[in-house]
Amino acid sequence: MFRFTTSLLFTFTLFLVGCQPANPENVSENTPEQESGTPAYAIALHGGAGTITRDRMTPELETEYRTMLNAALDIGEGILQAGGSSLDAVVATIEHLENSPLFNAGIGAVFTHDGRNELDASIMDGRDRNAGAVGGVSIVKNPIKAARAVMENSPHVLLTGIGADGFAILQGLDTVPNTYFFTQKRWDGLQEVLEAEEKSLGAIDFPDSKYGTVGCAALDLNGNLAAGTSTGGMTNKRYNRIGDSPIIGAGTYADNKAAAISCTGHGEYFIRNVVAYDVVARMLYQNKSLQEAAGELVYEVLPASGGTGGLISVDRFGNVAMPFNTEGMYRGYAKAGERVVAIFKDE
Repeated sequence: MFRFTTSLLFTFTLFLVGCQPANPENVSENTPEQESGTPAYAIALHGGAGTITRDRMTPELETEYRTMLNAALDIGEGILQAGGSSLDAVVATIEHLENSPLFNAGIGAVFTHDGRNELDASIMDGRDRNAGAVGGVSIVKNPIKAARAVMENSPHVLLTGIGADGFAILQGLDTVPNTYFFTQKRWDGLQEVLEAEEKSLGAIDFPDSKYGTVGCAALDLNGNLAAGTSTGGMTNKRYNRIGDSPIIGAGTYADNKAAAISCTGHGEYFIRNVVAYDVVARMLYQNKSLQEAAGELVYEVLPASGGTGGLISVDRFGNVAMPFNTEGMYRGYAKAGERVVAIFKDE
């Protein structure tokens, strides 16, 4: 009888293991033993969410994106492995993405209605929740560096427009003419939207006009969290519109007691729902795991209000969650002996 019961239990265990769900969100979770020990490093990044499907991408372009995401992870992970700070890793990773025309940040920024590039960025330190951000800068080569300068070298959190550009100059940051950000792909995208508006005699909502933001969240070997986000905003934006990316609590948040988060999507909805902070709040006040809290925001709260997009996040134990409610999101994470880079929904 004992032999039969043991066999039955073994068979049932195998059945349960075989029925475990897939991991489309690329969630990485630690064991309780890991959580009780010293945190290891972890880094996650995104290059924007939106209508990203295989039929809209050539194999060559897909390779370009995966190569760039891996290269950015290499930079951030290298800093963390060497004992560097999460802040340094976040800035260096985002800077690398800002310098690629593949993403809507830095040199790949989209155009405003007036044919200019206006860029936003923010960063937050999980140790003391100090933060810095810039909005609508037009001559700063790497807005994420300007955001860090605001955090570390000013009494303010958010600077915008001409004032932010002037502050960056005083800080000795690299500046460029606005034409530096020009790319033909983004210019053509603006012309397509303007033409459609002219034909319809009204504003047109292009789904892909709101996405492409880049971001990073990291945990260093000292247990400190940081997050940052950078974007060119929305194609055809007017009136100096600013989205969630430079808004602390909406597009970026970090707290050593819980997690670091960077968001991407239709910024107005992330602002209204204070998405990045709400993930942390659910963890602290409702005792939710990172996966639970992030999933609730992306799969329930945002869609209920009409919002689309996603986020990447790392908690204080090195767990990673990267949920999104669009067709795809450029994303990836790296931990000791573990790496994922993905683009499409079914990965």
